[in-house]
Amino acid sequence: MRGVETRIQEIRHKIFTEVARMAYHTEWPVKDRMEALPYKIIPGEKGNFRNDVFLERAIVGERLRLAMGLPYRSAAEHSPISDGIEAADKDETYYTPPLINVIKFACNACPEKRVHVTDGCQGCLAHPCMEVCPKDAISLDRTTGKSVIDQEKCIKCGRCASVCSYNAIIVQERPCAKACGMDAISSDENGKANIDYDKCVSCGQCLVNCPFGAIADKSQIFQTIRAIQSGEKVYAAVAPAFVGQFGPKVTPGKLRAAIGADLCAKQEAEDFLKEVPDELPFMATSCCPAWSVMAKKLFPEHAKCISMALTPMTLTARLIKQHNPDARVVFIGPCAAKKLEAMRRSVRSEVDFVLTFEEMTGIFSAKHVDLENIEEDPAGVSDASTDGRNFAVAGGVAQAVVNVIKRDHPDQEVKVANAEGLKECRQLLKLATLGKYPGYLLEGMACPGGCVAGAGT
Repeated sequence: MRGVETRIQEIRHKIFTEVARMAYHTEWPVKDRMEALPYKIIPGEKGNFRNDVFLERAIVGERLRLAMGLPYRSAAEHSPISDGIEAADKDETYYTPPLINVIKFACNACPEKRVHVTDGCQGCLAHPCMEVCPKDAISLDRTTGKSVIDQEKCIKCGRCASVCSYNAIIVQERPCAKACGMDAISSDENGKANIDYDKCVSCGQCLVNCPFGAIADKSQIFQTIRAIQSGEKVYAAVAPAFVGQFGPKVTPGKLRAAIGADLCAKQEAEDFLKEVPDELPFMATSCCPAWSVMAKKLFPEHAKCISMALTPMTLTARLIKQHNPDARVVFIGPCAAKKLEAMRRSVRSEVDFVLTFEEMTGIFSAKHVDLENIEEDPAGVSDASTDGRNFAVAGGVAQAVVNVIKRDHPDQEVKVANAEGLKECRQLLKLATLGKYPGYLLEGMACPGGCVAGAGT
């Protein structure tokens, strides 16, 4: 679904915009506004998306709560949408786990995985599907001549689907579970999606791949705006992936990119030269928090092989606070996992808020900011290098580190391997722990394509 503007994006945009408006317009009682918003976002007497206007408003209500940084509530809880709204003004409310939530009554209870014969089956004479099935789960319907799958015997291997000349057999998987590279999503007792938070690394791929919009993460839109209104100095640290996020006319001259990526590359280059291969068999980059957490969860005995370099987000925030100790820093980027990174107490002292580009668009909309028509800032040309900006794409981090090494050590050979998507990342690290990549620099990106395809784009 990535790259396709759907009704889900439309609703999310409306919610982020309205939450920003609530924060800006302090003369409106937030509690009353919260109760009225589902009726503004879903007007009329007929549902626009699910044919049940009451269900739609209930789902919007929970999305509003999460966008305010408040906890999700189940359908069994009886209370107003604005219940506990005063906690939205307290930063620590946002940090109460979980970060990513399944709105159960929005979930379609999709089957976990099944192999299904469609009407496209022509009842052919060859029936290769029957021949390749390792469990004899496919038989012939003598009346129609078409294939029938015994779901009790089927092991969902998909071999039948791969040999069907008509593509008449399909393997259906729950989209959120298919997108999860950590196998963290299963079904609860009602068939609804359930997240195992011991496995989850908050990459957000389930969030953007659920066709029912049943998965949502918390936001700090409200808290960020409140901090600005309080008169505090709030600095925006913008991720290199911003290019193209707000339209083709929004150039680096209109938004300033941070230099944290360059600093991260320099630090990782120094670590690699010092530790590989004498102290470590290989080194993995650290800037993608979902990849880093995955590595430490699944390969704890090799946790020391993950670079200890601070990520660009944390480095940039630290630089800002060295110059302005009383400043508050909001990181703006494409990544849901950065929110998880900022929840760590060691990082929270540096990074006060994390917003995604999608959430930022809601803020722009609330203030009627027309980015495309903002004049170029002559001082807005970034000090960030090409390598720093390339952190946003798969392979860019490793290449930046290599370029730093080559600059000072032109004869140094640096072998690199990289992976995109957590399934590929897991395989890469597994092979590395088995000795397949001795002395290598490994780069993993949880999002296929890199940060430019992050869950918050």
